[in-house]
Amino acid sequence: MAIAFDKLVAHFDAPGVRAIVLMGSHARGEAGPYSDIDLVRFTDGVDIPGADSHLYHGHLLVVSNVPPGEVEKCFSEPEAATNTIAGLRRTRVLLDRADYFAGIQVRARAFVWDEAMQGRANRWASEMMVGNAEEARKGLEGLRRNDIGRMLNACFGFSWSMSRVMKVQRGVLLSGDNGLYDEVAQAMSEQPEWVSLRRAAFGIEDEHGQALSLREQVQAGLRLYALTAELLAPVLLPEHRPLIEHTVSLIRGAVK
Repeated sequence: MAIAFDKLVAHFDAPGVRAIVLMGSHARGEAGPYSDIDLVRFTDGVDIPGADSHLYHGHLLVVSNVPPGEVEKCFSEPEAATNTIAGLRRTRVLLDRADYFAGIQVRARAFVWDEAMQGRANRWASEMMVGNAEEARKGLEGLRRNDIGRMLNACFGFSWSMSRVMKVQRGVLLSGDNGLYDEVAQAMSEQPEWVSLRRAAFGIEDEHGQALSLREQVQAGLRLYALTAELLAPVLLPEHRPLIEHTVSLIRGAVK
């Protein structure tokens, strides 16, 4: 059954809505039978009901509201930029009052990852490495105790967080949230050890099709943290460097 986007617009339009756009796989023409419908309403800042997940003729319909302040984050905050700019460039416009979204899309298509954005990205990455020092200690203690809970927490932190760190620090403008794994791997292709360790930290089978144990995933994740810190060494903030370097030294001493 074809999706009647005009009816969706009519249903979710409301006072305060300036534009309604379709994002994600449906906007790109890549939707499959299980793909959700990402409907985004750009608003004037008022709280408009209906931003939620809905069942629509067998489809998962996710409606979100984006006020002006959130729009500006896409152009000023590095993580928001990496998550949204590419999508804004390829959005399917369903409703656009006074060309409000057209102006946003022009900005997205003209967006350049400049030195100021890189500086903010470096700071963000340094802060994330500090935050993930806790996950490193959970991983080390989990290995020592053979504690599954600690090791699972560490695996999640290493695989996803290190992916986010390098996505932002390298300015990878994701095509969508499903592109995180492949697109970061492509951006890091000149660092094959990093790509290999991240694959192991995610628990993906090796080149021989062998599944990794939880301990092996944690060990790979710890080594991934240490290698990420090494790659980021030139941009780590001075106030963050002692904690990060101490964490790396613990990893080097415990994981061979």
